[in-house]
Amino acid sequence: MTDYLLAPDLPSSLDWVNCSPQRLAALRGRVTALAFWHAGSATCANMLSDMAYLQARYADGLSVIGMHTPKFDAQRDSARVARAVNRLGVRFPVANDADAVAWQHYGLRGWPAVALLDAQGRLVEIIAGDQQRDMLEERIVQLLHEAGERGLRVYENAQPVSRPEPLADVAFPRALALTPQRLFVSDAGHHRVLECDHAGRMLRVFGSGTAGFADGLGIQAGFHSPCGLAVFKDVLYVADTGNHAIRRIRLATGEVDTLVGQGRNGVPHAVPDVRGAGVLLDQPWGVAAGSDRLHVSLAASNQIWELDLTSFAFRPLAGSGRMVLTDGIGALAAFAQPAGLALAQSTLYVCDSQASALRCVDTASGAVHTLIGHGLFDFGNEEGDRESARLQYPLGVAVDPIAPMLWIADSYNDAIGAWHLEGGGLVRFPLAHRLRGPTAIVSDGARLWIANTDAHEVLCMDIASGRLEVLPMTP
Repeated sequence: MTDYLLAPDLPSSLDWVNCSPQRLAALRGRVTALAFWHAGSATCANMLSDMAYLQARYADGLSVIGMHTPKFDAQRDSARVARAVNRLGVRFPVANDADAVAWQHYGLRGWPAVALLDAQGRLVEIIAGDQQRDMLEERIVQLLHEAGERGLRVYENAQPVSRPEPLADVAFPRALALTPQRLFVSDAGHHRVLECDHAGRMLRVFGSGTAGFADGLGIQAGFHSPCGLAVFKDVLYVADTGNHAIRRIRLATGEVDTLVGQGRNGVPHAVPDVRGAGVLLDQPWGVAAGSDRLHVSLAASNQIWELDLTSFAFRPLAGSGRMVLTDGIGALAAFAQPAGLALAQSTLYVCDSQASALRCVDTASGAVHTLIGHGLFDFGNEEGDRESARLQYPLGVAVDPIAPMLWIADSYNDAIGAWHLEGGGLVRFPLAHRLRGPTAIVSDGARLWIANTDAHEVLCMDIASGRLEVLPMTP
């Protein structure tokens, strides 16, 4: 028998965001998985989904505890972490380890990671990285079997926990798309896409309102936490993040179908025609369309991909796959979890979220250039030029159709920024309304629409006067 050491106890400094404090000693007789994560990570979102699956499958012998360890300053706020727990649908206990005490006790170096404890509370193994569900399941089954053989196993179902928050008619809106007559909203918390007029009156709904992966007409279709939208001609393209897929809504008929993706995450591969090719995606967070090309940010793959809307060829445009901030051409460049996209002629603007950066890509050559940003752990809330400007986990970007300017949803700074393309640097745009984790922004030149995500709101502001209203988002 292997002589494992007793796992370090959970520190008293933890802030439990959705339950009463948990103790490892109370879980003896069960296998325990401590899932270390942070709220801004696409790969951590994958891991949490895997742990939810394993918790449900082995509920009579497995306990999962989420250990949130901040990467960004804003994540030290437990209220923000609680909102992320609700947005991600986590139903097992979660603690915010704001000072990384447990992280240090377990000797961790990166996210995500799962520490497995046997039925005696001993630390058996730490499994790190993305796409580890099969290995985790194999080890959990082995530990449960060993506990049963030795008469140590306690058979009792783990009970789900939650601390829900009040929701409005939209829940965690994550993306916006604008046409001269319509505003489209990804109502991610309700797993649907809304078609509205500019005043926020709901005209059509796509998606059943519960998480699913199904093609169909209008509310017969199923989405799972859609996070990116783009309109081109008479089609609305959707980054269906929870399904790891790109979906298409034909606006003339309301029909929803799937362009790329299989409903599970995996490593993408280039194909001359995606139709029937079985291509996998990993956390698509943003889409931008134009000139018969659809650009897709794959957050967990750290790449930008391109879909030809005529031939349906699918290929990588830029990014090596490594999570690094590096300029270059094509695969010589590197991104750090690219999120929101905006296209202006042949230039694609990218919110590179983990690097707190704003990047641009020449769609003809694949050349990548950094406008704002210096590295994975270099973030802040400063205005100024390329050297002095700082963002903190930006998620949304939009091109102003009138001025040479980009609007930025600077999510963890709870702010809107404006980057002047012809000089002048980054400036903050003051709002007479509190922002909570904004993730998307669009503009018609006179007005801004903002997805105020963690407040479950969509805002509209007149740029000249500063007058702002919360859109009703009702029929």
